[in-house]
Amino acid sequence: MARPVEPPDGGWGWIVVLSAFFQSALVFGVLRSFGVFFLEFVSAFREPAMRVSWITSIGIAVQQFGSTEGRDEAAGKGLDSRFSEGRQGAGWALTFTPTLACLSRYFSKRRSLATGLALTGIGLSSFVFAPFFQWLITYYAWRGALLLVAAVSLHLVACGALLRPLRLAEDPSVGGPAAQLVSLLHHGPFLCYTAALTLINAGYFIPYVHLVAHAQDLGWDPLHAAFLLSLVAVADLTGRVFSGWLGDVSPGPVVQLLALWSFLAGMALALLPVAQQPLVLMALAIAYGFTAGALTPVAFSVLPELVGVGKIYVGLGLVQLVESIGGLLGAPLSGYLRDLTGSYTASFVVAGGFLLSGSMVLCTLPGFFFCFFLPSASEQYSVTKSLEARISPNRAEYEEGRPEVQDP
Repeated sequence: MARPVEPPDGGWGWIVVLSAFFQSALVFGVLRSFGVFFLEFVSAFREPAMRVSWITSIGIAVQQFGSTEGRDEAAGKGLDSRFSEGRQGAGWALTFTPTLACLSRYFSKRRSLATGLALTGIGLSSFVFAPFFQWLITYYAWRGALLLVAAVSLHLVACGALLRPLRLAEDPSVGGPAAQLVSLLHHGPFLCYTAALTLINAGYFIPYVHLVAHAQDLGWDPLHAAFLLSLVAVADLTGRVFSGWLGDVSPGPVVQLLALWSFLAGMALALLPVAQQPLVLMALAIAYGFTAGALTPVAFSVLPELVGVGKIYVGLGLVQLVESIGGLLGAPLSGYLRDLTGSYTASFVVAGGFLLSGSMVLCTLPGFFFCFFLPSASEQYSVTKSLEARISPNRAEYEEGRPEVQDP
């Protein structure tokens, strides 16, 4: 059995970052670019926007509902040409969530930066995938395009092979998964954080589902409308790297940055319908992309601070399970408002309101208004172990698995 260690903040952790980079690209890059298929589905199945919106919404929800193998994702995408979005989302769940949890265990001081770098894959792939998918639809129709996307998704198998388990010194003190689950269900700050992310999740994906359709409603050419998502992707990438760096050097709690980026993203999203001129719409789309990208790495960095890296697998899985409710209902609600009003104005305003509400909930977390970092759960554990080692070296050695030394 591997000897317990502290998060190495490097080493094989950078390989995990590389794996997470490609996995995030192949999971959320595809998901965010799926809006280019939206009007194709509306036309092919002759259904209102609300019902078609369930396609992407179910994929988002199932991805977050479950939790490390890429073959299911590729199979789901292939079956998507026969319309099986739930299987697609299940494959996403089996790849993305465990990888991000694994990454969090490899990093402590540079966790936000490592997460930000890993998630830049989403921005890069979104920049490429949106116009690429539109090109595939033009030449192969939507069914053929989805089959080709399935082939690309098979690369998730290689990404999963790069992951290595890491046994941390904190693990023996947190109990098994069942005990961790019970403790988290009674953990007030964790429940507050989960509620905030659920609200944010309800509005977060709306532009990626309906922004292309909104631009076409304004008279944009389909390829130019798809390119709008590419602009969002570039801004998203920049925001992730900047926020990851800022999260590690900021003198305040990371949750403050999460609340700030969520608030700004909500404002940009709510103002999208105001933009009638192409340049204004592009500017607001870029602003949303930057702030939406910036909130993601710090969102994943807040969780280990709340519950400790020993509970990160169970904690992240539980968060994604609950926030899947927001992902499930957000896009259909947006589509319903489009059918009801004849435009996406109400859809974007309501979506922005969800993000603004989530940012307000984050303000209620303990220590939010402190100017300096409060010790995280993992840091508190390290301090405790250090004190125990000084007071009782024999007990510390016994807990680490070495034979107890008897006094002569």
